[in-house]
Amino acid sequence: MAVSVATGLKSLFILLGCLMTATLIYTIATDGLPFRKELLTPWMTATLIDFYINILALGAWVIYKESNWISAILWIILLVCLGSITTCAYVVLQLFKLSPQESSQDPVYYVLLRHKKKTYSRREGSEQKSLFSVVTARFMFGALGFLMLGTLIYTIATDGSPFRKDVLTPWLSATLVDFYINVVALSVWIAYKESSWIGASFWIILLICFGSISTGAYILLQLYQLSSEGPVYLILFNSSNRAENGYERVLQRGNYSGIAA
Repeated sequence: MAVSVATGLKSLFILLGCLMTATLIYTIATDGLPFRKELLTPWMTATLIDFYINILALGAWVIYKESNWISAILWIILLVCLGSITTCAYVVLQLFKLSPQESSQDPVYYVLLRHKKKTYSRREGSEQKSLFSVVTARFMFGALGFLMLGTLIYTIATDGSPFRKDVLTPWLSATLVDFYINVVALSVWIAYKESSWIGASFWIILLICFGSISTGAYILLQLYQLSSEGPVYLILFNSSNRAENGYERVLQRGNYSGIAA
């Protein structure tokens, strides 16, 4: 079953990456380059803010995953410039790095996990803590959620509803495709995190309807389930994986002792 999940995710993200590449090429061919002032309509600006808040969430995972800052910075630049094309390429690359055993056990967990290791040393934990604390993450994603909420309210108040034909320009349509492919990636994570399909479906619907407002709310909720003293990367894993690999002991103790698999 898990092998079919890994194969299905590879196929899904390859297909989505090709879709976004074709959309980008078609939009450039029919509407020109996007670097034009007249394209920055109020709803385009709001959509870009929405888009890049989700990029920040994905970028935080990429920074955790990469073993050195050079590769992390390179992937972040690609994420900012190429959006979901990079998301799809990165996810597919991580899936192809899985061993047959990892693919057969829990592919989403091993894709999320840094270095595909189950053992964390005191040094690694300390580095993760000093880089990005739980309290800092709570503040950041809470602020980003409120930023998008304020942007949405302001844009509706000043430019009206987005459900108008004149709003849907070629580049806004392409940006929406880009945005929702990243939503698919976040939805896979939420489906992995949630213990029931009802909870997962609820959050995915909110993500589709409210974009990065829901992203910020979900991440903030997950962060408040972690100890303020613990490592922020534990937000990536569901409670089952944390318990199986001893992560829950870190949450309870608030230290970074070595954790045996």
